[in-house]
Amino acid sequence: MIILCADDYALTEGVSRAIGELAAAQRLSATSVLVTSAHWAASAPRLCVHRGHLSVGLHLDLTFGAPLGPMPRLAPAGTFPGLRGLLARSLLGLLDIDEIRAEIGRQLDRFEAAMRAPPDHIDGHQHVHVLAGVRQALLETVQRRYPSRPPLIRDPSDRLGVITARGVAVPKAVAAGALALGFARAVRDLRLPINDSFAGFSNFDVNEPYANELQSALSQPGRRHIVMCHPGHPDAELAGIDPVIERRRMEYDALMRDPGLPARIWRPSRNADGPPLAWADLQD
Repeated sequence: MIILCADDYALTEGVSRAIGELAAAQRLSATSVLVTSAHWAASAPRLCVHRGHLSVGLHLDLTFGAPLGPMPRLAPAGTFPGLRGLLARSLLGLLDIDEIRAEIGRQLDRFEAAMRAPPDHIDGHQHVHVLAGVRQALLETVQRRYPSRPPLIRDPSDRLGVITARGVAVPKAVAAGALALGFARAVRDLRLPINDSFAGFSNFDVNEPYANELQSALSQPGRRHIVMCHPGHPDAELAGIDPVIERRRMEYDALMRDPGLPARIWRPSRNADGPPLAWADLQD
């Protein structure tokens, strides 16, 4: 099973439109949404129509923009501290787990209010969900909130030999794996669904054809392999917040043009208003 997941839905209108077009063309398995974005409320209804053939999940955000409620320890000025600030707090043991847990709950509430269903999967913007102080709050919340049909939890790590064999953004992939040390075991100990391999890290080099990186990311999959991607249509708002704006266009073009992609990736099949995916019943 290869799950091709477009991250950052609702980041901007152009990103949401690109992901919607790829979903309609059956060139994605999944998308992860930023419910903290000002675009979420308007873009969510358009995503609901794709839910029959798309896993829709929460892209937990603790680094971009503002939280959905008060976080006096992490965001005293009303905005998240960015990845470096969050990472430093995590490594120093300074994250308030109760505060993180409350924000996770708010983001899940906002997701469910718009989608009228729980998330099919959960991951993190910039992989924040695996950090110490965040992972505990997330896994406790998921276990309590979704006891019968839990979402798949993304593990952003892979085996070192496979990472080096793919040869793309190796330092990034290794660093994410180091931060996620012990994460997969914690997820499995709670009997929550999880992937067993992961790819899609990139240096976002516009001189490197994305089609080459995509083929590398799709290679050497495990039984349940997640590949992240970041397509988008550039717009003025994206240019102001994202340093990889042209790379998003390149990813969209390559994903839309690859003739063999729809046959290679997994896609769910259910009614658009059906229940969340039962990962335990899906063949890997």
